[in-house]
Amino acid sequence: MARGEQRFKCVCAYDGTEFCGWQSQAGGGSIQDFIEGRLAEIFKKKVRIHGSGRTDAGVHANAQVFHFDAEWPHGTESLLKAMRCGYPKALQISKISVAKGDFHARYSVKGKRYIYRIYEGYAPPVISRYRWSLGGRKLDIAAMNDAASALLGTHDFTAFSANRGNDAKDNPVKTLTKLEVSRRGKEIKITTEGSGYLYKMVRLLAGALVDVGLGKLSKGGLISALESKKRGNTFQAAPALGLFLDRVFY
Repeated sequence: MARGEQRFKCVCAYDGTEFCGWQSQAGGGSIQDFIEGRLAEIFKKKVRIHGSGRTDAGVHANAQVFHFDAEWPHGTESLLKAMRCGYPKALQISKISVAKGDFHARYSVKGKRYIYRIYEGYAPPVISRYRWSLGGRKLDIAAMNDAASALLGTHDFTAFSANRGNDAKDNPVKTLTKLEVSRRGKEIKITTEGSGYLYKMVRLLAGALVDVGLGKLSKGGLISALESKKRGNTFQAAPALGLFLDRVFY
């Protein structure tokens, strides 16, 4: 951080449908690209932002966190107002605060909460881009919660990860403190909190639990997959559109 600069911690929300994910892409089109473009207009120079983690194309966020360093003498309310101008409806900056110099949006994270949303039936158009619609299939929520309990605690979650090519050094041992399935009418929600997540881990957890709910996978089969510590095709990742990054804990 250069002399005279401050570190700004920001929270944003987005509908990921039209974006190619969080991380900057060579051809643009990511959430990071859009925010950095807006900051370049405000500060008249390139400003790099650092997010709490990546979200894939089509994944949404209620509270993604990022930080950047810049010199801004007009206060955070003024900066928030400037950053909110020129944004599409699918992306909103909700909060800005001044952080300590050693704060890092990614490396200071203590945990995250994700929510995966499912619709038992055909979701109405107004919410269909935010739900995995199951059509005529029915889920056994009790069986899903019973299986989910076996995944709580600290484990090697390699079986619930996908190969991103550059994540070989990511520690596969993670701690899940919450993994619950709830129902409200046809709306089904999977909520998970943990110390961290591997690439596509939440979507694979959701896909596995749905298979349990459909009777395609037993609790024992889920445990066997976990204990194998191997990536496989026992279950598939749930579609991106139902996933929300709900909160980042520091």
